[in-house]
Amino acid sequence: MTRNPDSPLPPPRSTYRHGDLRRALLDAGIDLARAGGPEAVVLREATRRAGVVPNAAYRHFGSRQALLQAVRAAALAALAAAMEAELARLRRRRPEAGYARASLRAVGAAYLHFALNETGLFRTAFGRPLPAPDAAPADKAGPGGLNPFELLGVALDRMVEAGVLSVARRPGAEYLAWSAVHGLALLLVDGPLYGMALAPVQALSKRVLDMVEQGL
Repeated sequence: MTRNPDSPLPPPRSTYRHGDLRRALLDAGIDLARAGGPEAVVLREATRRAGVVPNAAYRHFGSRQALLQAVRAAALAALAAAMEAELARLRRRRPEAGYARASLRAVGAAYLHFALNETGLFRTAFGRPLPAPDAAPADKAGPGGLNPFELLGVALDRMVEAGVLSVARRPGAEYLAWSAVHGLALLLVDGPLYGMALAPVQALSKRVLDMVEQGL
């Protein structure tokens, strides 16, 4: 079978003779989600992009829902990696309380940045829950082995250890911080703040992170 030189995609084939088909399908699904959110993740289109006929995909993803679950886990892992990268930029050469506060802010800032710059993946990661069992926890983790919610928990534990968050106020603090930052993210990507200029977005983000840090 010859390939049309004008086509950016390989022609379909009945067998996949090189590489990892599951990975190729997942990568195609991630690209679809990045461009169009969870609604764009369609198994038939993923198989077309991977260059195989639809039946070849069913050994790895038995349904669109299975592929969407895997893409959602990959989106969460990408968010965790973004958080880890933001945390890695912090310098430890400061009072421990300052480092703890900066860690919490870094997690929140990475979350907002991801929502604005990877909006399709953000929508996919936090879309309506699927009825089938979700992916394994490890599939949602970043390079450091923690998922986004766990990274937020570590930042909050660090604040307790540094004495800037009381032990009594620690239980459930993840949900308070997450609600505030996630709410702003939704307003920016799917709400009345969509299309806001960068400068006011940055100012508003700073104020929300200030509120979270001081309110906990």
